[in-house]
Amino acid sequence: MSDQIAAQSVIEELLRQQLSMPPRTRFARFWGISPLAADSVAWYRGAQGEIEVGRILSRLPPEWRVFHALPIGTAGADIDHLVVGPGGIFTINTKHHRGKKIWIAERAFQVNGQKQPYLRNSTFEATRVTKILRERMPQLPPAQAVIALVGPASITIKKQPEEVKILDAYNLRRWLLKRPVILAEAELVELAAIVDAPETWSAVTSALPPNFMAQYTKLDGEFRSARVRHISWKLLRIATVTAIGVFVALPQLIALAENVTGNF
Repeated sequence: MSDQIAAQSVIEELLRQQLSMPPRTRFARFWGISPLAADSVAWYRGAQGEIEVGRILSRLPPEWRVFHALPIGTAGADIDHLVVGPGGIFTINTKHHRGKKIWIAERAFQVNGQKQPYLRNSTFEATRVTKILRERMPQLPPAQAVIALVGPASITIKKQPEEVKILDAYNLRRWLLKRPVILAEAELVELAAIVDAPETWSAVTSALPPNFMAQYTKLDGEFRSARVRHISWKLLRIATVTAIGVFVALPQLIALAENVTGNF
């Protein structure tokens, strides 16, 4: 399972969604029209978030082991990131909410005022992982549920939920390294082997096609290029309208200035 990459299942679904999209025309590329299908946008943002958290976790010391996109259950669900290290076992649920306001209470999670089931889902996820791992190592501590937020405008925590740790993704590595040591080296070796074994999990993942990441990288590049073009055209339109407005109003301003100076 260590061959699984960050955002693997999300990227797979993103590319599947994109199969229905015809190639963009030259006109669409020129005007910066997005290459993403409407149903693909959420998957693309999800992939961005999980890849970013994957990069952050890759900088953990070697005694920490990180696994991504672990299949669990029978409904196609997966664990975004599972981290095992001296500080314990952590199921990390990535949420990419760039520029949005996050409000959290003991039993509530809101994104721009909209309630989300993240706390319940994260708790359930950690409970399932704890059960699976304790079937093989009964003495293990429970897995800690974590929600890592990517790019939020603000995070307001009225009261930290008891069972789920919520933090900005950029503080994730530092927070993990500050956890008190509860697992010995021998336990970590045994635990990592259990997590790495495909039979531990509910589904066997298929091998990635050779061009899997190449397809995603190409799509990502096209999206970023389209976004730059779209913003550039928007700024140009604003500048043009402003210039026209100034040009139209200039004679009136000159006349007004001459009228005012003529009264003195």
